[in-house]
Amino acid sequence: MSRALISVTDKTGIAEFARALADIGFEIVSTGGTAEAIRNAGMQVTDVSQVTGFAEMLGGRVKTLHPMIHAGLLGDRAKEDHVRQMADAGIAGFDLLCVNLYEFERTVTGPHKFEDALESIDIGGPAMIRSAAKNCSNVTVVVDPADYDSVVSHLASNTIADLRQSLAAKAFRQTAYYDAMIARYMTEAAGDGPFTETVTIGLAKRQTMRYGENPHQTAALYADPLLPGGITAAKQLWGKELSYNNVLDSDAAWELVCDLAPGSCAIIKHGNPCGAASASSPAASFVLAKKSDPVSAFGGVAAFHGTIEGEAAAAMTEKGNFLEVVIAEAFTAEALELFKNRSGWGQRVRLLEASIAPDSTYLETRSIRGGALRQTSDEDPGDEWRFVTESGPSEALTAALRFAWRIIPHVKSNAIVVCNENRLLGIGAGQMNRVQSVRLALEQAGTGAAGAVLASDAFFPFPDSVETAAEAGIAAIVQPGGSKNDDKVIAAATKFCIPMAFTGVRHFRH
Repeated sequence: MSRALISVTDKTGIAEFARALADIGFEIVSTGGTAEAIRNAGMQVTDVSQVTGFAEMLGGRVKTLHPMIHAGLLGDRAKEDHVRQMADAGIAGFDLLCVNLYEFERTVTGPHKFEDALESIDIGGPAMIRSAAKNCSNVTVVVDPADYDSVVSHLASNTIADLRQSLAAKAFRQTAYYDAMIARYMTEAAGDGPFTETVTIGLAKRQTMRYGENPHQTAALYADPLLPGGITAAKQLWGKELSYNNVLDSDAAWELVCDLAPGSCAIIKHGNPCGAASASSPAASFVLAKKSDPVSAFGGVAAFHGTIEGEAAAAMTEKGNFLEVVIAEAFTAEALELFKNRSGWGQRVRLLEASIAPDSTYLETRSIRGGALRQTSDEDPGDEWRFVTESGPSEALTAALRFAWRIIPHVKSNAIVVCNENRLLGIGAGQMNRVQSVRLALEQAGTGAAGAVLASDAFFPFPDSVETAAEAGIAAIVQPGGSKNDDKVIAAATKFCIPMAFTGVRHFRH
């Protein structure tokens, strides 16, 4: 008779799976609560303790860690010495293992103590899974309830050998993911980060996409369960499936608007802000943000720090507007109906409800061919600014400089933004020289540049950017400082009576 060992935390469908195995002719061996669930469904079960000759001990920490179990999983029936040794020891082989693990991830993503996390670390489960997966030429290993029906079908048709290697690969992915969660949690608890000698990440697929950045590329979205908030965890309330580029732009929009005041709006196109404003309401913020660059705002992604109500939805669904994605902390019923009843693009727009992530640094990973770069996220440390010109800015200009400085980390380098105290007026992004970015930002701001402020993500290497800004009427400048030509740059700002602040912090974004 074939033997199946079943020990699961997630008991979804387990009674039905066990019944199907029994009908095929399997003897069922099981542990604790799983055995009880199968028994309660009216089936005969052999307890693991009957196989090992030992009762569970140490509060359940030891129940399957025994040669009678692992030799039964690891014994290769194609090797005569394995078969002989198992027979001499009275060990019967297992033909199928069904295991899923203690819910460590659920424990540590909710309220818990460190001791709770330790008790949620499964030892016997991963050991059995790895044993069975290593011996996949003899043992079928099942770690996902979604595979139960397929396994039963292949067993019934005697084609299970065709499935074993794929199931084993999935099993090793599962144990690697599980261990990654534990390693990350323990590393943080021990204070050993952030750049340890090896890195474990652990991501779970959330969505397969129609294509990637371009139609010839394939793509999927993966979630990090230990990093809360953000677009990955957002709830889609309406609209078509998100594309790869939708996710990238949505992430950029959400990260920016979360750095702005409640009620603010940010509009992103191709990874860069094309509009941002902080006004008296989300509706007013959207109207102002769109004015920053109405052409680019068409087909963009709009994010809001707060709740979208009817007024804001009405502003966005007016004729002439088109948005790919709208993101907010919440949408009222009235707002949802306005989007749903908007003919044309209103039927396609993606509406996302997202939460604001904790205000803390996290680790960013960027893949390169053959490896990856990791760094802490670019969170402004809030260092005190130093005004390096003789005259300082007015209160209104200081507010405008602060607003511009919150936007600048979200613009690709070389980055220049022109703002007033509550609105982005012009942007220069992704240029190979800084003065060209200055020209682009001023050109977009137009007459609005007169009396506005200018922010730069890195120092000015030469006075030419200040001179260009002065010609357009810029009233104040904020930049990191640190150039060997700082004296010349400061002299130019002083000459044109432009107050200039040094932040001491650079915000490159490549």
